[in-house]
Amino acid sequence: MSSSSENIIIVKNLVKKFGSFVANDHLTFEVKKGEIFGFLGANGAGKTTAIKILCGLSYPTSGELSVAGFDIYSQREKVKRNIGYMSQRFSLYDDLTVFENIRFYGGIYGLRKKEIDSRSHALMQRLGFESARNKLIRDIPLGWKQKLAFSVAILHSPKIVFLDEPTGGVDPVTRRQFWDMIYETSHDGITVFVTTHYMDEAEYCDRVSIMVDGKIAALDTPDNLKLTFGAASMNDVFIKLARG
Repeated sequence: MSSSSENIIIVKNLVKKFGSFVANDHLTFEVKKGEIFGFLGANGAGKTTAIKILCGLSYPTSGELSVAGFDIYSQREKVKRNIGYMSQRFSLYDDLTVFENIRFYGGIYGLRKKEIDSRSHALMQRLGFESARNKLIRDIPLGWKQKLAFSVAILHSPKIVFLDEPTGGVDPVTRRQFWDMIYETSHDGITVFVTTHYMDEAEYCDRVSIMVDGKIAALDTPDNLKLTFGAASMNDVFIKLARG
């Protein structure tokens, strides 16, 4: 984790309602620059709703929010230009090749052709994907797709990358390799905001927030949470909180 104490995400009393249903109930938290921040909770806890708001894809009902130094109400386009996002629903295009996907997203992120060419080449080398350059995305293994999607999400060197359940459905070895990539990204100063269903992955985060029924029920380092709840693992912490 970066040694900087600068808060790159500031959320105060975030509320998001859909009619009478409260998806996010007065969320308040901060995320530091370069931190790996785990945003956990059961299905329906409100995680994805909050991420969409932080990415500028949805408006909050109320609350104060700053992402990468920009106000989420009045500077959404600047927020979008300074973040990367990887969806739980795989976001690359099946009918384009590996290289075409990289080039396409480089254009979306506003990189110049020369930048796209140099970063694409460096990315293919780093991932060991040179032999797959002209393969269609549908023809490469899921683990490769996940690594590529993550790499594309940070191609433009964003300040923050949001990962919404990025390791769903991949094998344990690939999950471990994916987390090695997350560590490298954090070491480079990019803040990683990650949701996951795998409680063992919570142990890899610098700090963890756990949501229950739209509220943040706990927020601390994994070690402190285990100590607070007298639990042997993050899975045990999660179960205690989920059961109330």
